[in-house]
Amino acid sequence: MTPSTTVRSPLRLYGRDDELATLEKLLALLRRGDGGALVLAAPPGLGRTALLRAAAEAHRDRGPVLYATAAPAERAVPCSGLGALLGVGPAGASPAAPHTGITPAALARRLREFADGGPLLVCVDDAHAWDAASRAALAFAARGPGTGSRIAFLLSVADGTAFAGLPTLHLAPLDEGAASVLLDRLTAGTEGLDPVVRAEILREAGGNPGLLAGISGRLTPDQLAGRTPLPWPLTGGEAVLAAHAEGIDDLPDRTRTLLLLAAAAQEHEPEGAGADALLLLRAGTRGGLPRAFLDRALSDGTGTGGMLQRAGSRVHFGHRLAARAVLHHAPWARRSAAHELLATLLTESGDRSGPDDVPARDVPGLPDAPDARTARITAATPALPLAALVQRACAASGPDAALAAGLEAAAVAPFAHAARSAALARAALLSSGPALRAARFAAAAEQARLAGDPPLARSLLARTGPRTADTAPAPVDSATTPDVPATDPAPGLAPYVHGMLALRSGPVADAHEILLAAAALLAPHDHRRALDALLGAAEAAWAAGDALGYLDALKRLARTPAGEGLEHYRAGMSAVLEGRTAEGHIRLRRCLALAGDPGDPAALLRAGVAALALGDIAAACRAGTRALAAVRTAGPEALLPQALEHLAYAELRAGRHAGARAHALEGLHAARRTGQPNSSARLHAVLALAASVEGPAEVCAAHEEAALSGAGPHGLVQAATLATWARARSDLAAGRPGQAAARLAPLVKAGPGRGHFATRMLAVPCWVEAAVLSGREPGESRELHAAVDEFASWAARAADPGAPAQLARCRALLASASEADARYAEALAHHERAGGDFEQARTRLLYGQWLRRRRRTREARGPLRDALVGFQRCSARVWADRAAGELRAAGEPAGAGTGPAGDPLAMLTPQQQRIARCVAEGATNREVALRLSLSPRTVDHHLRNVFAALAIRSRTELARLLSP
Repeated sequence: MTPSTTVRSPLRLYGRDDELATLEKLLALLRRGDGGALVLAAPPGLGRTALLRAAAEAHRDRGPVLYATAAPAERAVPCSGLGALLGVGPAGASPAAPHTGITPAALARRLREFADGGPLLVCVDDAHAWDAASRAALAFAARGPGTGSRIAFLLSVADGTAFAGLPTLHLAPLDEGAASVLLDRLTAGTEGLDPVVRAEILREAGGNPGLLAGISGRLTPDQLAGRTPLPWPLTGGEAVLAAHAEGIDDLPDRTRTLLLLAAAAQEHEPEGAGADALLLLRAGTRGGLPRAFLDRALSDGTGTGGMLQRAGSRVHFGHRLAARAVLHHAPWARRSAAHELLATLLTESGDRSGPDDVPARDVPGLPDAPDARTARITAATPALPLAALVQRACAASGPDAALAAGLEAAAVAPFAHAARSAALARAALLSSGPALRAARFAAAAEQARLAGDPPLARSLLARTGPRTADTAPAPVDSATTPDVPATDPAPGLAPYVHGMLALRSGPVADAHEILLAAAALLAPHDHRRALDALLGAAEAAWAAGDALGYLDALKRLARTPAGEGLEHYRAGMSAVLEGRTAEGHIRLRRCLALAGDPGDPAALLRAGVAALALGDIAAACRAGTRALAAVRTAGPEALLPQALEHLAYAELRAGRHAGARAHALEGLHAARRTGQPNSSARLHAVLALAASVEGPAEVCAAHEEAALSGAGPHGLVQAATLATWARARSDLAAGRPGQAAARLAPLVKAGPGRGHFATRMLAVPCWVEAAVLSGREPGESRELHAAVDEFASWAARAADPGAPAQLARCRALLASASEADARYAEALAHHERAGGDFEQARTRLLYGQWLRRRRRTREARGPLRDALVGFQRCSARVWADRAAGELRAAGEPAGAGTGPAGDPLAMLTPQQQRIARCVAEGATNREVALRLSLSPRTVDHHLRNVFAALAIRSRTELARLLSP
């Protein structure tokens, strides 16, 4: 035990503002003369000692402090904790040493004597490690202080069970922001921290400040800067792991054996999956553990010191570091033997050979490891299960070329991508040459990416190190160096994985360049990955709105051997973008016809894109559905967000807004789970488009803001275009055409803010509508007509089934009174042929508004009535409300004129209600007149009547009356 009356000034505590505020409340009560107690509970490394010292430092100038730190070595000495606490009094006082039989009541009296009328703070660090008698006395004393006691207790423990009943504050790991700031503080003075290295340190530490400090302190400046590969695993957390392992040696031998088996059995499993309970039962039985003990321990953790927990068929450790601590604490011989035993059992399970009850060799606890040469030969046997090979690798004491080659050869389908990644990482650790090790780490990173685990992929890439000319591998003579393959590792794999990660979670312009470079390195020896790299570069250019970059990537594809379907896709998309529409459509139809393999989701997604380019929306929906089914069936997990995004967008184009919303929401969850923020931004844009139809406006605005916040930093021009279009469409639905026009004008006009080359034309009809309804300025007419002419040219090429109707609607909005009627009739005729309830209803609404403005009220009711029904049929609630309002203004109740119960506007006419709501939103009389197709004098007349009917005198009162 270490008593102390002086506490060192602690370093700044990051991410602990709430905890420090709680401590300050305890100290404030103490300074007022009231006592109390607080237990800080946290696993090792989370900073409970730092918080304890911060409290002691804050109080030392205001009153005495008793501070003791437990020493586990003295846990067996009765009352040793009390001796440490009371052996030295505050301010240098030296009271008589307590006798070993001090009672809880006597402890309380002694503390009051120490306080001597002043506010006494008692701090005990690691109080759970005190002996039982001292813990009992301390708990008794800590429950006593209250009003007027002038004694406060602050205890730190690994968990709250030792002092149950006392107020307990459980410390959580630092959030990512606080951990990142702390890491910057810890690495201050170095040459810089590489982003990939930063992400790996943060991932490995998991918000544990002790691990952050230990890991960052162990890395060299070159490793921190990313100039040399990181070690695997990262070192520096030994002190934290040792603290987690405290007390293991005090457990019975059978418990320690089971804990070691449980920790070892997690090594071949995905992170967080735990261990298979049946495998542990077989391993424990083979290792000679009593069956009754195993049944209890594996069912509810009985007899394991609370370290194991059961969840279904899996067994987990209570804390994520506990398994690592058990492995780190165990002697190498026992750990190796545990892995060998598990490898043997997994091999028997794989080939169904060998009974489970074969007795283990006569060695206490576990069987001995077999001869290394035998293990190497066995591991190289293709029949061994992948999990068994991983366990053999864990038992290896150093590089083993044969075992590494066996792991690499076995890490193929049908094993899951996560399992393949783990196997390849183990193979890298067993590789002797740095180039081969880097190549295998890169291959492991690729599998981690496909498994939907980008942080792990980046972690593995950090082990590859920079590839430069002076580090390139030299040719190897397999006759003189049999452990190293004669062929060089494939160059370009690490850049390829970097680029694919950036495509989903980084600036897409960077991804485009990285993937082009990777394709050039891969092309001579790996055609498949070279094709994937070029397709990824094309996708990145498309997302960035870079038409020339997209065409360049497609042209490079022509120089790489590809299948027939992919070649038709490449040639077709190139022809369409270069204006050779007829040729392109022929090629894309062939691509669509060849996309029949249900096991190739990437080809099905390309077929969906081809169908959209052809204007075959139904085929796009079918291709999207098949691609989603393929990903759900066989993976990869990383492709799930894209499959859902493509299907949701196709459903939007088909007018299936509810289905699009459901699939986009699922895709958003998948994108967050798999660490793909670029997909999240695009899916937010799709959800904004769905909300611009279905409402409410607040939901559309939230999704638009989320899409733009992700699209801006990463250059996602397509997502930004779609999101802005959605928000403008929502403004139109709410009767705010001026705001809609202001949002859309930069997208459709020439200039730096111009929208995406493939989607901005979709927003032109909305811009024309918004500009006309908001009362365009005389100078804008030329721009509107130019935009409509460009839209007409696009519609002739794009084969979009709804484009002719929208073009006729735009021309009707810009036409003279004598021509508009015919234009609207033309638009409605096109709608009848193309289908699509929503756009057809929008055209009918505009036609009805135009008729009512021309005082053809009776004629307006028919189109308005049909518009209301059309909006209701596609669940466009906000638009239906707008149509109902127009219909009421035309003299027909529309079944929605009474409003909800308690509506303050219920006494007003439909026209007065519409004017009142517009004014309450802040619109001027002129803006209301433009919005409702009235004259300003008519608006003023109705508004005066509204004020009189509601007994109010100002617009401010009206807004307050209608506020939620």
